[in-house]
Amino acid sequence: MTQSEALGRAFVIEFWKLSTWSVAAQFAVNWRWQDEYIMPLGQVLLRRSEPALDELRPESLVTLLTIRFDGSIEPREPVHIKDLKGRLFRVHPGDVVFSKIDVRNGAIGLAPNNIECMCVTTEFPVYSVIRERARSEYVKLLFRTAAFKKLLNSMISGASGRKRIQPSQLEGVKVPVPPLPIQQKIVAYWNKALSHQQRLLEKKVEITSECQSWILNSLGIKRTAPRNIAKAFSLNWASSERWSYEFNKRVLSGLAEVRTGQYQTVTLGELCKGQSGSTPSKKVLAFWRNGDVPWVSPKDMKAREIKDAIDHITRKAVEERRAPMVPEGSILFVVRSGILQRLVPVAVTRESVSINQDMRAFTPRRGDALPDFLLAYFEAKQERLLRLVKWSTTVQSINKEELESFPVPLPPIEIQQKIVSAVNEFQAKINIYEDGYQESISSTNLAIEQMILGLRPVEEI
Repeated sequence: MTQSEALGRAFVIEFWKLSTWSVAAQFAVNWRWQDEYIMPLGQVLLRRSEPALDELRPESLVTLLTIRFDGSIEPREPVHIKDLKGRLFRVHPGDVVFSKIDVRNGAIGLAPNNIECMCVTTEFPVYSVIRERARSEYVKLLFRTAAFKKLLNSMISGASGRKRIQPSQLEGVKVPVPPLPIQQKIVAYWNKALSHQQRLLEKKVEITSECQSWILNSLGIKRTAPRNIAKAFSLNWASSERWSYEFNKRVLSGLAEVRTGQYQTVTLGELCKGQSGSTPSKKVLAFWRNGDVPWVSPKDMKAREIKDAIDHITRKAVEERRAPMVPEGSILFVVRSGILQRLVPVAVTRESVSINQDMRAFTPRRGDALPDFLLAYFEAKQERLLRLVKWSTTVQSINKEELESFPVPLPPIEIQQKIVSAVNEFQAKINIYEDGYQESISSTNLAIEQMILGLRPVEEI
């Protein structure tokens, strides 16, 4: 087997040998290493418990950490210890940190090296790596494997929605810890692959930026260079278009500040018919072999075109207006999502679909705007679209009236077609690097998994 081996669907275990009363808990990885290299994590990780107030003062600024499901750890905005409830514990660069609740989803990783005064609450146990036995980078790769995640999930029992994995459970997980030179080879393989992926990604970003600049130049739209804005700045109340730090920072920095183009401009609402989505009931979302309709949600907005929708709804539900239809050739926007911090997903649909309530569709009313031209234009105007985003503590959103008032240039159809053809050529180049990037990620993850499982000799790399 390529990842792990488990007991058969039917098996017998004596009661006294059980640690958890759960079928899933009997899962065991078949590590293909010598027994001397298989040991509990507690032998390579040392629990760290340093109360923040032992060395810091209540007025001290500390940085709390957010652990993503991919194992990455990001800093939050610094806060004063006195403004936080509960006990805080220090985290040092290279420490292992995990979330008791979300570790089974992959929320376990290494603390960054460039952040001072990192702290976590009691929900995030902290460990230092015993360097005489393991490399921190190897431990991080071990945590990313599918086999390790499945091991963690096998520890969970009970019916609660807030299932936790305790430190003692994690420390007891048996994993392969080969000699340091072998660990270093695995890490070197990973770093070399990361460098290759970074080059592919940079090339993709370079061509994408070149494409977007070409589109704006073809429309006679000139960008201004963005200015650096300090974290703290003052702004007259009368000069503020919106009560939002992020919005005003974008405005003051000059992001997406442009000069008027050379063609007639209309608003998106004048050019297109806007339509909001809705989410039908779970019964309606059931797949039907006959008369089904593609249903699109924000998770399907990864591509420029919506071709194969994941879920389906019945036409009867559409007719009852629980899920209104969007015609083919419509432009789809995600208008409510946490991802709006970084970009506003835009796509064109080539078939009639129904959309999620977090999306909005715009269908051209007249024949003087090509859907692919509109798609290319909005992709080039990402910085300006982001200025429409309203921030909240939970999720970001775009007001439909502001989106409908977004200015759209209308060059002649032949100019639009020229732009579309050029964008397609750019996109073909972009796809080469995107495909190479995704292929490298897939092959690298598989190779690392096989090496850590012991299915692929490390000497081969």
